[in-house]
Amino acid sequence: MAQPLAFITGASSGIGQALALHYLQAGWRVALAARREDRMKSWLKAHTASASSYEIYSCDVSRPDSVIAAAQACIARQGLPDVVIANAGISIGMDTAERADIDVMARVLATNNLGMAATFHPFVAPMRARGSGRLVGIASVAGIRGLPGHGAYCASKAAVISYCESLRGELRGTGVRVVTLSPGYVDTPLTRENRYAMPFLMRPEAFAAQAARAIAAGTSYRVIPWQMGVVAKLLRALPDALLDRLLAGRPRKHRQAQGGRTD
Repeated sequence: MAQPLAFITGASSGIGQALALHYLQAGWRVALAARREDRMKSWLKAHTASASSYEIYSCDVSRPDSVIAAAQACIARQGLPDVVIANAGISIGMDTAERADIDVMARVLATNNLGMAATFHPFVAPMRARGSGRLVGIASVAGIRGLPGHGAYCASKAAVISYCESLRGELRGTGVRVVTLSPGYVDTPLTRENRYAMPFLMRPEAFAAQAARAIAAGTSYRVIPWQMGVVAKLLRALPDALLDRLLAGRPRKHRQAQGGRTD
């Protein structure tokens, strides 16, 4: 039988790169989709990945036609994946009083939400016809409660959770499983500029190992690490007034105008 195949967006850094390495080391083939093709090539060369174990697809998930074309090319070249991980995302602080930040929010939603739906789109029908597959949406504990200065990111990740829940219901009984993963704090370029404490910070490879187990099990929803799952449940139950007091004065994420990262 052919080696299983994983299609991963945002594969040029952070969680996406860690997931790609995990699947490669487990003997899978991978389809790596991201904007920075040169970075992916350098990384694969450094890890001496076999040329037959991967393909690179340059695309921009904020442009639906771009990621759809990459997915269709993957099916044509490598076959229908067993696992599709919509991981690509951006996180930028915002201030609704600033006109420029309305455009920032549009970019975040285009990448984190429309990009995810566009990533899944080409695979849904053929996976349903085959009767198997995993569609994995990378959400965040930031999608559970809103955080000051994080309006765009929190809103986008809350939408990821709800969108994947909807898609899971639509595909119930087809053999295609939808898995929602909500990372806590993972040590990636996106989190290193955070100006606040990050409890239970994980190494990317540790997250990838736990994520792969949840994906293989077809778990519908999982917070990683489990300690953040406990925190998430407490946050969900916390009265609004108490949450507001706890977050008062908390440092906010850098806005784009302040040099905040976009990937």
